[in-house]
Amino acid sequence: MVENTLISSGLLKSYNAVNISKVRYLAVVIDSEEARETSKVLELLCWLASVSLKSICLYDREGVLKKSQTAIIEGLNKSQKAIVEGSDHGTLVEKHVDLEFVSFADSKPAVAKAANLLFAKHYASTKPEKPNFTESDMSEALQAVGYGGPEPDLLLVYGPVRCHMGFPAWRIRYTEIVHMGTLKSMEFGSLLKAIHKFTKVHQNYGQ
Repeated sequence: MVENTLISSGLLKSYNAVNISKVRYLAVVIDSEEARETSKVLELLCWLASVSLKSICLYDREGVLKKSQTAIIEGLNKSQKAIVEGSDHGTLVEKHVDLEFVSFADSKPAVAKAANLLFAKHYASTKPEKPNFTESDMSEALQAVGYGGPEPDLLLVYGPVRCHMGFPAWRIRYTEIVHMGTLKSMEFGSLLKAIHKFTKVHQNYGQ
């Protein structure tokens, strides 16, 4: 807690200049009950914008964030030139952010359409094939039916449980996942610390 407070106040200089280029796409998973706290979601987005994150995916299992996306986008736009309310760091938010809204329901039609495509390609012919499907085959099928989506470099989980809560598994094959605690107890210092730590880690990808 002390370290997070020092980071938020800017006293730990090593956190003042985070190399954000390694986080090209960030996913934020929020417990659906906590996702109803739109003001907290907006505060979090303003913090992310203040450190120059430009592409963010918001996910909750029940689709609360998707239903609130108009209010969230409008609220974020209104905050673009305002000091983030309730934050200690007092950074002005003046940067455009691209948002994607995802829920668990998006996974069902995605998998069904991809499976149908693979079936039609390999089994629904006069001479059906019997291939051994690989991860890349499924990924290509999901891309073909429009459900591929970019893979987040970093996924932050806000909620009482340490899991991704059903976030599309095919999009997080190489994603670093960090549990941040509950949304109501979020701190700018812990957020900056998690991003800073990720940018310093060297990731090895398997074949």
